[in-house]
Amino acid sequence: MLGRSPLLRSGGLRPENLGQHALSMVGNVCFSIFVVGVLIFTIIAATYEPEDPLFHPSDKISTFLTSTSNATFESDNTVIRTGEDFMAANQTAFNTFINITDVADNAEIAANTGTDCEGDVGKPIDCKDPEVFHTMMRAAIEKFKDIHFYRFGKPIRGSEDNNCDMAWRFRPKEGKTASLYKDYRRFVISKSENCSLRVTDIGEYHSGVNARKRKPKKQAVFEKEAQKGEAPSLPVVGEMVNDSLPIVESEGAFKNGKYLFYSGGGDRCKSMNHYLWSFLCALGEAQYLNRTLVMDLSICLSSMYTKTGQNEEGKDFRFYFDFEHLKEEASVLDQVQFWTDWNKWQRNDRLSLHLVEDFRVTPIKLKDVQDTLVIRKFGTVEPDNYWYRVCEGEAESVIQRPWHLLWKSRRLMDIVSAIAARLNWDYDSVHIVRGEQAMNKQLWPNLDRDTSPDSLLTTLKDKVEEGRNLYIATNEPDKSFFDPLKDKYTTHFLDEYKDLWAENSEWNSETTKLNNGAPVEFDGYMRISVDTEVFLRGKKQLETFNDLTNDCKDGVNQVHGIKYRRGCSCKGAMSNASISVSDHLKS
Repeated sequence: MLGRSPLLRSGGLRPENLGQHALSMVGNVCFSIFVVGVLIFTIIAATYEPEDPLFHPSDKISTFLTSTSNATFESDNTVIRTGEDFMAANQTAFNTFINITDVADNAEIAANTGTDCEGDVGKPIDCKDPEVFHTMMRAAIEKFKDIHFYRFGKPIRGSEDNNCDMAWRFRPKEGKTASLYKDYRRFVISKSENCSLRVTDIGEYHSGVNARKRKPKKQAVFEKEAQKGEAPSLPVVGEMVNDSLPIVESEGAFKNGKYLFYSGGGDRCKSMNHYLWSFLCALGEAQYLNRTLVMDLSICLSSMYTKTGQNEEGKDFRFYFDFEHLKEEASVLDQVQFWTDWNKWQRNDRLSLHLVEDFRVTPIKLKDVQDTLVIRKFGTVEPDNYWYRVCEGEAESVIQRPWHLLWKSRRLMDIVSAIAARLNWDYDSVHIVRGEQAMNKQLWPNLDRDTSPDSLLTTLKDKVEEGRNLYIATNEPDKSFFDPLKDKYTTHFLDEYKDLWAENSEWNSETTKLNNGAPVEFDGYMRISVDTEVFLRGKKQLETFNDLTNDCKDGVNQVHGIKYRRGCSCKGAMSNASISVSDHLKS
């Protein structure tokens, strides 16, 4: 007799057991499907690299930030933010400005000093007289109503017997950046028969050249004292710039130093974003290793910033960035000076050198190297020869890019201050993108219409008060295109102020000296840097892709180069108010 199956033996086919076994089989099948699904999802998650760069590992983020190729993620060729942009304004310190009530009037001074002016009428003005000083301060505070004064320097005789030069530090009342500014102007002063003093004229921005020099540490100044411990270290735009190259004082000091030098690599002539991302990696490693960074002050300006469309060698780091701040806050040496000293003192006492040719050798492994000089030598194969590769992976835990050490050139920022001063720091600003983007109806279907004069007048009507000074930062080459706006506003453009970088300008004189006597072109990066910064100092700021049009900054269904399946919402899509360099050059 054949043996019965377990199911039959257990009575499994009885009607009362069929439902129970069916449910058990369905449960097993469902569990198996679930396990397989989890396995498939795990494999996909482990191998899939999403399009959003925020989900990439650090090396992918670096590629996103620095690449200039036509890949999915195109680098943004706008002016980058530097250290001073991230500084939080200490509002408590800025509250301690000088009011007109803090300055004594002439009657008070005369009563306190017992001044007798008989016979003084017609004599040269004594700029050291306290009465003259206070008269000038009161006149400045009364005239410039949109700025706060923080310090006045003592007046100095001007070019004539009846004028004095005086400097002051100030900040716009509605300033959004943590910066101070310095101005110095020429005051024309008259004395009446009853001995009263009166300021009859105040010169233009930086007209008081005799008061320009940086004050000695012990020179007396009129300054409303801030609370202790609250005065921030801030960039002061308008001070004389001392960006001379640092030197090593002696052979002993040089030999006792430790140095880091990056040699070669593929970072040269890339975008300014790429250059700084790599440079700050090198500076961060030097600080981590407690070494002096040997840097090349000669940089190559990418073709995206030049009128010729060609890369331009021989540009000076100091044209674009504040080298004085860098050398005061970090240990850096120019490579020309370094190699001169190295070759001179190497002969007497052999100095040791440690060569690293693989970027995967982490800064952690170099921490205990005692050689005088560490050289990182980079090859010719991109992207492994990019300096920033050193700061990826394991190095991220120890290397911090010191953004706070990098400030914009104070010479360029002085041009910004001069433009704002000519507008009395009382203007609104609008950023208007046109150019090739306005002509590309596929990516920006509404931009041309939304930035037409009629549309602008309609949009601005409810946002900017009629009659205001309106600074227009734009890549539109034909500025007469905006003439209809003149019926409602006083319009201003960057080229209106080209005398500030022309042949006889202060900027041209100083940059020519830096460039060994050769004139320096006010190039595309400088233009867009100044244009952006003037825009950012407007009391009201209107951005193209936030306020003027509903089109996306990077085109239909794209935000910052990332394609979306659905229509995009562009409110807030513009990371900050920055203006395209390549388009600006076309203007």
